[in-house]
Amino acid sequence: MLLPNCLFRMGGAAILLSNKSRDKRRAKYRLVHVVRTHKGSDDKAYKCVYEQEDSEGKVGINLSKDLMVIAGEALKSNITTIGPLVLPASEQILFLFTLIGRKIFNPKWRPYIPDFKQAFEHFCIHAGGRAVIDELQKNLQLSSEHVEASRMTLHRFGNTSSSSLWYELSYIEAKGRMKKGDRVWQIAFGSGFKCNSAVWKCNRTIKTTTDGPWQDCIDKYPVHIPEIVKL
Repeated sequence: MLLPNCLFRMGGAAILLSNKSRDKRRAKYRLVHVVRTHKGSDDKAYKCVYEQEDSEGKVGINLSKDLMVIAGEALKSNITTIGPLVLPASEQILFLFTLIGRKIFNPKWRPYIPDFKQAFEHFCIHAGGRAVIDELQKNLQLSSEHVEASRMTLHRFGNTSSSSLWYELSYIEAKGRMKKGDRVWQIAFGSGFKCNSAVWKCNRTIKTTTDGPWQDCIDKYPVHIPEIVKL
């Protein structure tokens, strides 16, 4: 169990959902979309994060060398599905024109990366590691502020798997940045292999609370995180 003990920290979150119209006034967010991408039909994807016994009979987690490639494919499938649901028409038209141009005129044209900043004000990215956040920031062309909640969550709480998304949302609230009408994109990964997205819309401006996970340290964040730490 050395691998999970090194990679993961303990974390948890509880979310109360309701489908009753009378709860609309007190609900902080409205769930707009959920997109679930599962690659379990592919044996490589299914076994890229796999719990099993080793030759000595000890149970542990096996991470395949294909993990990053499979994660990229799952992310691509998820984004392809969620894009038409959230992107404005202008972005969808640009993407379509580029796609047609590559097929008809020149396949070497660079594919157009839609600007998801036009669809969301806030991003909660699975804090599975620095490389995960770096890669998504680069591919989605996000600013440092867009990934601040993800980086600070990783710094403060470590890799708490998919519960990290709720620590990130709490960070945004604690900073007083969540306003009425703001849209949030939560995107996470998991074994299976799966990539899931949830889109939320804020019902009201969120006031900072005194009982959140960040209240004892929010004034100290953000902090500078060096790329290389000298030992």
